[in-house]
Order: sequence, then structure tokens, then C-alpha cells
Amino acid sequence: MEKVYKAVDALVNYAENNLHLPKKNVDYARNGIFRLLGLDAYAGGYGAEVSDITPERLLGELADACVSAGLFSPEEAEYYKDGVMGELMLSPKQVQEIFDTKLEDEGSRAALEWFYRYCIKSDYVKKAVLDKNPRFDSQGLIITINKAKPEFRDPKKAVSGNSTKTGYPKCNICHENEGFAGRNKRTLRTVDITLGGQPWFWQYSPYGYFKEHGIAVNYTHTPMHVDRATFTRLMDFVDMFPAYFIGSNAALERIGGSVLAHDHYQGGGEILPMHKAKAVYTMKNAKYPNAVAEVVDWAGTVVRVVSKSRADIEDIGESIREKWVSYENPALGIIPKDEKGVHNAISPTVVKTKRGYEMSIILRSNITSERYPDGIFHAHPEYHMIKKESIGLIEAQGLFILPGRLEGQLGDIENLISNGKPLSDELKDFTLVYDEVKERVGKDLSMDNVKAAMREELGSICNRILENTAVFKDKRQTVAFMSDLGFEI
Repeated sequence: MEKVYKAVDALVNYAENNLHLPKKNVDYARNGIFRLLGLDAYAGGYGAEVSDITPERLLGELADACVSAGLFSPEEAEYYKDGVMGELMLSPKQVQEIFDTKLEDEGSRAALEWFYRYCIKSDYVKKAVLDKNPRFDSQGLIITINKAKPEFRDPKKAVSGNSTKTGYPKCNICHENEGFAGRNKRTLRTVDITLGGQPWFWQYSPYGYFKEHGIAVNYTHTPMHVDRATFTRLMDFVDMFPAYFIGSNAALERIGGSVLAHDHYQGGGEILPMHKAKAVYTMKNAKYPNAVAEVVDWAGTVVRVVSKSRADIEDIGESIREKWVSYENPALGIIPKDEKGVHNAISPTVVKTKRGYEMSIILRSNITSERYPDGIFHAHPEYHMIKKESIGLIEAQGLFILPGRLEGQLGDIENLISNGKPLSDELKDFTLVYDEVKERVGKDLSMDNVKAAMREELGSICNRILENTAVFKDKRQTVAFMSDLGFEI
């Protein structure tokens, strides 16, 4: 058991150095860990000063020692790691107090940076795991392969994966998850914020897709919805945290997120490609002299409303939303409502710049057909080997999260091409990728060239997927849509 005690003491010392564990609480925290592990004896004297600034190595040593001592099985390691770190952390109230103090004394950027680093140091944000995910720029997009996230090819399974069997908490983003051992949330910490005069909270994602990826969550378990009040809350958020963007998924299956039962927004400290895209057309409306509406040069259908006036943003955003949710154009396959339900929705997302508030409104439709049972404006079947999951807010803004299986599958294809071999039967679903990458590489079959071609191919396919999601394939159709609202070029 000596290795177990040494590992525990090392983590206690780590917590003193990194998690604000005070001397007064050292024995209490250590005893909490012993209680969790079922230990009732301790000789003391195992402590040693550690210099680690993240806990991965120390937690690994504790897990190995506990498994060897028969305290738990390898399959239970994550549960116990989460519990151990939960004993060593500040309480939610203490985290809130430090955050609020930094917010007042040093500003929002410093407060957010402290909170994010604390979530890494507590092992809630799995930074070491995230850093292993392949990520690269291609064809104007950011492509990631998320090896930590399970692939949900069926949107209903994605939703069920984020529900709870016991009914407590009601879903996996409810505030009641904070400290809940049943879902390995002992290390979850949140900070309170006010959006639209309502109590919300902010937390970081343990397996974030981009820099400082987090979610703002309504304290009340209420279904996802987008209305005029959404625009108000999004602008409240960027007023409070101008270094971040914030956006809402469309509140419909197949085009929204996997958690539709609880109102929440996604954001973080990285400006995504769509926000950087230029305008194809700039339109004005005499009713709003201090605002412009831009038809964005983007594969999806996006209108960006720019103004320093919050009221103008809300008015224009609501007029676009109201028109789109009832917009019908059978020739384009756009049916707002039928016996299967409502199909048109928007995804608004906001950044704050020198120009003021920039709210990009993405027009979405989740309607299906016999030819496209997964969605007319979804990734078409020829691209499902790359991405069949819902194209939500993050992908719609140009950051594609691809399934972890692709790392091995695409690696096998690269080897076949580099060695001049035909596509194997088990990879026949990737015929399109194989043929197009072969064409890209030409006569240079070096692995470096093949890998570069594969990255360009992924960017190309993801752009084609975004084109599939576009409700208007011609930007002049978007201009006509905005013209009906009084906007002119």
C-alpha cells in the first residue's frame, strides 16, 4: 500500500501548489480520499514536493497503485480519479468568489483565463487528451479528428446519450451535475452569469473542440428555443466577455445539438472561420441607418447583421427569424412545416468587434425526403463515411469535428496510395476519397505528399457538406430573401 499512500500524498501536494488547497484542509482532503478508496490506516511521512502543473502523471500513478493493490479495477479508474480530484478542489462557492474578484479587479479576460486553467488543473478539462486530437487548417476550414468523443450517426442516439436514466439530473448539462458522482462530475465547477435578466451559468467543456470551449446554460431546465430574447442574451454575454464568441444551435433535431431538452449556448475564445468570411453583398435598410446586413461568402447560407445598436440587432434578427421559420419554396425543397413537424430554424452566433455586434444568422432546415432520409440539407450520403452526424453550430461555423475512427481508416488509405495499391474491400465506402486523393497526388507518391493531399481532400469534402446544408445555393437567392425585409444592395 506504500505506493498508494505516496501517490495520494503527491496529489495532495499538487493540490496545495495548483488548486488553492490550504494547509488547514490538507488532512481533511487526504482523509476524504482515504474514505473514497476504503482506506482506514496511514503511517504518514510519504509526502514529497511535486512540480507538476497538470495532474495526469500523478493520477496515472495513483490508478496504477490502486489497481495493483486491488482497491479498484482498471475499468473503474476514471470514476476514482474524478472522485480524488473532487476532494482536492475548491468548492463551487470558493471558485465563484475568486472568479468574481478577478472579474472586478482584473477584468473578464483574466477571470476567464483563471477559471479555464483551474478546470485544466483539476482534470475536468482533459487538455492532455485534447492535445492528441489531430487538428489542421484546410480549404478555409478547421478540421479536427476527435478521438475522445463517441460517434453518434443516429441523432436519436445522440440525444439519448445526453439524457439520464434516473431522472436526476434531468440531463447532462443541468446545474445539478456539479459535483455529481453518478456522472463523474465531482470536478465540475461552474460560474454564475446573468443573461437577459435571468440566472445562467458558464462551464467549460471537458472535451472541448476549440480554444476555451464552453457552454452557457440556463439554470432552469427548459427546452432549447431561439427567439428575440435569445439575441438579447447572446449580446449580454459578449458585453460581459468580449474576448469570446457565443452562439445557439438551431432548436431542431438533425440541425441542432445533441442536447435539445435544455436551453444553452456554445462559445469560447476562438474566432471560427465563418466569422472571418467576407461579405459577397452588403445591404442597407432605411429603417436601420446604423446597421448593415451582409450576405456572407460562405458555403452555408449566412446573413451577418452588423451594428453598434443592440436594438437594431434584435429587430433585424427577429425579422429574419420570423420570415425564415415560415418561409416556403417547394422548388428549392424548403417546406417550413408538414405532418412531421416544424423544419425551418436559425442558428445565431455573435462576436463583438470594432464595428460593434456582429450577429451571424445561419438559415437551417431539417426536412427529409425519400432520397435524403437523413436530411435534404444535411451531409449527402456520398460523404457519410466522413461525417454522418448532425451538422450543428460549430461545424456550420467552419470547425469540423470528425469521428476518431478516421485516423486509422484514412491512414490505411494513405498507405495504399503511397504504395501504389488498390483500395481494399473493407474500405470500399471510401472510394470517393481514394480516387480524389490519388488525383491530387499525381505522380508524387511520397507519404508527405499523400498526407498533404488527404488533408486538402478532407477540407474539400467538408466544404461540400456545408454546401449541402445551404438552403440557398445561390447568394442572389439570399439577397432576394433579405430584399423582402426591406434591405437593398
